[in-house]
Amino acid sequence: MSVVNIASRNLEADSHHLAELAVSLSRRLTRVLVDSMPAAIAEALAEIAAAVRVDGCRLLEFADANATKLHGATGTAAPADGPAFEPEDWLVDRLRRGELVSIARPEDLPREALMSSPQARLARPYSLLACPASSGGSIICALIVDSGRVARHWPAAVVERLQLLSEILAAALQRERHENAIRANVTVVEQLNARLEADNVYLKEEIKSLHDFDDIVGESASLRLALARLSQVAPTHSSVLLLGPTGTGKELFARALHERSRRHARPLVRVNCAALPPSLVESELFGHEKGAFTGAVALRQGRFELADGGTIFLDEIGDLPPDIQVKFLRVLQEGEFERVGSSRTKTVDVRVIAATHHDLEAAVAAGTFRADLYYRLSVYPIQLPSLKERHEDIPQLVWFFINRHQRELGRHITKVPQAVMDALQQHSWPGNIRELENVVERAMIASSGQTLQLDEPLRFNRTAAIRPSESDNLDEMQRLHIETVLQRCNWRINGAGNAAERLGIHPNTLRFRMKKLGVAGPAQRGRLRSTPIEASV
Repeated sequence: MSVVNIASRNLEADSHHLAELAVSLSRRLTRVLVDSMPAAIAEALAEIAAAVRVDGCRLLEFADANATKLHGATGTAAPADGPAFEPEDWLVDRLRRGELVSIARPEDLPREALMSSPQARLARPYSLLACPASSGGSIICALIVDSGRVARHWPAAVVERLQLLSEILAAALQRERHENAIRANVTVVEQLNARLEADNVYLKEEIKSLHDFDDIVGESASLRLALARLSQVAPTHSSVLLLGPTGTGKELFARALHERSRRHARPLVRVNCAALPPSLVESELFGHEKGAFTGAVALRQGRFELADGGTIFLDEIGDLPPDIQVKFLRVLQEGEFERVGSSRTKTVDVRVIAATHHDLEAAVAAGTFRADLYYRLSVYPIQLPSLKERHEDIPQLVWFFINRHQRELGRHITKVPQAVMDALQQHSWPGNIRELENVVERAMIASSGQTLQLDEPLRFNRTAAIRPSESDNLDEMQRLHIETVLQRCNWRINGAGNAAERLGIHPNTLRFRMKKLGVAGPAQRGRLRSTPIEASV
């Protein structure tokens, strides 16, 4: 009997051993820890080599579209000084396409193999069987057994068993890949968790100040103008400066800007510059390292780090100390800063929305606010109207505050008497919307039924500021209104947020009306006052 037939008979006789080995390996490899997987695969390949009685048993792993990785084990009958096995390109290409390769003798090699180099022919085994295995439509690996000394025919039963073993090993490799991918993301997950924890701490501090964009209530012309400018600038990354008296809703506008921007998925971080102690401003804005100063018991992220990728709202920016203004300017220009106690530069991508009730131009002239910082902040100023400029919005605001506070106060207000609404509309509201909300809440507490009643008369009213002789004269009312708006704008007619824009008319039209109504600026009044004195000299 020939050597080939004897080898084939041995392989057929051992096919049942391969079936038992497949069951054993499947059970063992599902329990192996990922760190021990390479050793477990090497052991499995050695067992397969012994069961099939071949010189070598290898697992060719396809890592990606181009790379491969070879796991190997050598049989007991292999020559110790034989050349190292390296899969040739033709073999890798066929296996990558999912083709089973069966070579009994060198004469069975395909034509592309016969064209290989002398070194490849020297390292090539005499007989070879390679079984590819796939998962999810992709080839994961191929189990390769080979004999370097004698020809081997590969019966169908043996091929079937080796194909099954190849698929078992492929499943083990897939599990290893998935768990390694999860481990590779641990650092990223930890960083995200740290950031989420920092965000959570900040949000807990700010939870009581959260408002929705719908909180901006009203239909007045002055409010519509401010909202139109908000809509124009919101989708951009430009800095915005919100101007207006205290209590006009600057934080609501900042939140509306953020929600309408491309940064809405990241947080809006609020900083009240006026409320920060001078010694802690830098630490609050830029953070500090552990031990940077007395009381710095742990590393702390600053507000700019928390706002990275999002928006930072700096309320009362006019109260920022001069030494911090320099560092703040650097963040605006370059997006860079250092934590207190650290020399390592950190980079952030933050949109800045600033707000103030101060006249920053006057502060620049007085030397208390940096001119370069002012021009950086005021890329797009928005003037927020005071409540006395939007008295027609007061009924909407009253019902908005009633609905907001009814549940918490245990009230069910269904009616606001006209006399009460008239009183609210005639009030001058020096505290603006914040004062109105407080008055409404106080009235709800004092109202036991379903009708809103003021708990006390309002001490300030709009009509008190108007002389009786002027109350019915349209020209006098126009003159008074134009003078009031000009005074708030420091008598500036042209430019964004100044008198002409706030009145909704062309600057030349405003000048014409000023001349017609006899509205004179401070400089003109000074010249007029000086004339009689000169005449008397």
